[in-house]
Amino acid sequence: MSALNRPRIAILGRLADGSTATRSRAVVSARALVESVWNAGGEPITLLPTSDTDWATRLRGFSAVLMPGGGDLNPELYGQTPDSDELYGIDPLQDSSDLSLTKWAIENKVPFLAICRGFQLVNVAFGGTLVQHMQNDHRHVVHQLHLDADAERLGVGSSVLESSCYHHQAIDRLGEGLRVIARAEEGHVEAIAIDNGAWAYAVQWHPEDNAAENAQQAGLFAKFIEQATNAPLI
Repeated sequence: MSALNRPRIAILGRLADGSTATRSRAVVSARALVESVWNAGGEPITLLPTSDTDWATRLRGFSAVLMPGGGDLNPELYGQTPDSDELYGIDPLQDSSDLSLTKWAIENKVPFLAICRGFQLVNVAFGGTLVQHMQNDHRHVVHQLHLDADAERLGVGSSVLESSCYHHQAIDRLGEGLRVIARAEEGHVEAIAIDNGAWAYAVQWHPEDNAAENAQQAGLFAKFIEQATNAPLI
């Protein structure tokens, strides 16, 4: 696909203390993630998290929003006091920018995909809560999931798929109006549909981890980019 035909996909960057490519603090997107978007036919563009949340202006000419993984949300955002030593990466600017863009994209019916932290953001944005630290976390876990619905609409084809996870938190109380479409064997939610009239989904796993060799995970990105291609520009 030529550059002119690629829909522009907004990915809100992750604020990092540093990276191997920078001398100091950084704004990053995971390479596997942006490559997955590119391989599916999209043009991934990393945006700076700022206090400027005039998204209609900032996203002019874009076609879709992808909310990626990252550190933890401040538990105060879902009505709790931080009570786990496992919490990491909390940044108030990241939290406010992420939540603002998530709400804007969903309210404006922009094609939307949220991954890991993004999945948890969606739940909190809809008034849900999180388990601050799971008893048995899912860091470096690859497992099979069974989708109860929407397998075709997600682009994964089959209701059974192998998923790569890296998370230590999970949904506790589900946000209002969200529809659960997959759970892990332990019972926690792994995927939700946002029935806002657009293509909008959130997954707890990292489809970018194995999209290069797993047709189902690649299919998820392909469906997302298909929706972006067919959507009107912001």
